[in-house]
Amino acid sequence: MQIQISDHFTTPKLLRFALPSIVMMVFTSMYTIVDGLFVSNLVGQEAFTSLNLIWPAIGIFSAFGFMIGTGGTALVSKTLGEKRERRACEYFTMLIVFEILLGILISVMTMIGIEPLARLCGATEDLIPDCIAYGLPLLACMAFSFLSASFQSFLVAAGQPKMGLMISLAAGVMNMVMDYVCIAIFGWGIFGAAFATGLNWVVGAVIPMVWFYKHQESPIHFTRFSWRFGALGKACFNGMSEMVSNVSMNLVALLYNLELMKIAGPDGVVVYGIIQYLTFLFIAAFLGYSMATAPCIGYQYGAQNHEELSSLLKKSIGIIAAASVAIVILSDALAPLLSSIFVSYSPTLMEMTQHAIRIYSLCFLAAGFNVFTSSFFTALNNGVVSAVVSLMRTFLFQVGAVLLLPIWFGLNGIWSATTVAEGLSLVVSIAFLVCLRKRYGY
Repeated sequence: MQIQISDHFTTPKLLRFALPSIVMMVFTSMYTIVDGLFVSNLVGQEAFTSLNLIWPAIGIFSAFGFMIGTGGTALVSKTLGEKRERRACEYFTMLIVFEILLGILISVMTMIGIEPLARLCGATEDLIPDCIAYGLPLLACMAFSFLSASFQSFLVAAGQPKMGLMISLAAGVMNMVMDYVCIAIFGWGIFGAAFATGLNWVVGAVIPMVWFYKHQESPIHFTRFSWRFGALGKACFNGMSEMVSNVSMNLVALLYNLELMKIAGPDGVVVYGIIQYLTFLFIAAFLGYSMATAPCIGYQYGAQNHEELSSLLKKSIGIIAAASVAIVILSDALAPLLSSIFVSYSPTLMEMTQHAIRIYSLCFLAAGFNVFTSSFFTALNNGVVSAVVSLMRTFLFQVGAVLLLPIWFGLNGIWSATTVAEGLSLVVSIAFLVCLRKRYGY
């Protein structure tokens, strides 16, 4: 029997419901890793450095898709919980059209300014050509990036998380195959990696769009709509925390790269790039769980079912606690493997990578709680609290730690900055959950 967001969830049932989204997000992060793997081993360290320098800029612009997807899903799920199905479909259609228009606008603006953008990211003269070769195709596909990200959230709200998983798996496998074909066979270098990723975004956007158009029996589907700018603003504001989180995370990555270029040079950027891939992988698991449970939380909030809302929160805290410990242990175990896969050509880089991962991985003890707390308040349509948690976690504490800790601890200070930031953010998350429990009845 298909699980619906209105159901009562036991812990096993909640895990079964969330598993497709978790696997989807982990798999999505893997084809970003594959880009780096092929570029590092088949194109070279210089190209790998360029990829890691320009990627934060691409991530910053891609964050708009997460904003509309998560904020829009919260609004649509709440509207469904209020039994206003027609209005929910109108909101959904309006949000998708808005995403397309916004994506086209951002593509045009960023493609024109690609070279100064590469310089701003820390690229030196010899790295700029590769930054442009990788960044230009991806910036051209921004609308598809937005849609592929947001459709995953909307498919969960439509009760189709498995379809989202299958689309993601198909697009991801194609991405990996095309990485090999474009780089190893066609010899397109770093441009081939970008081409493969852009094609993945196109597939992830087009297939769900066709599905929502054809399946009018779905709880949400495309329909005629009128622009409701109040609702559009509400959705964007609700999802602001996810956008802030992604923008801040990429701004901090840019800051990391700039600081590492000063302290350790290109080698430091390479090591941080590998650490980022590890972060993508495990944070993706927390994001996938949060993405899956958000529509359930939003529905129960709209239906004013406080008992089920409280149950979802308690079960989620237990699941995340167990996963956090397991992920830290796994990160330590994977350190030698990751270093050998990416930089086996350099014993110095291998040693530096293993050391850095073992320090950095402690951040996962707190990161999952912070990701879920932000998503939880987004689902409750409290964009302010969600944005504050995200801003503290991914920007304010991170920037302070990256700038201050290296003064006292050198390179180890940079590797431990994220752990310190996540720990401080956890205090903020707990404070909001405790202080607002009576208002929302959880």
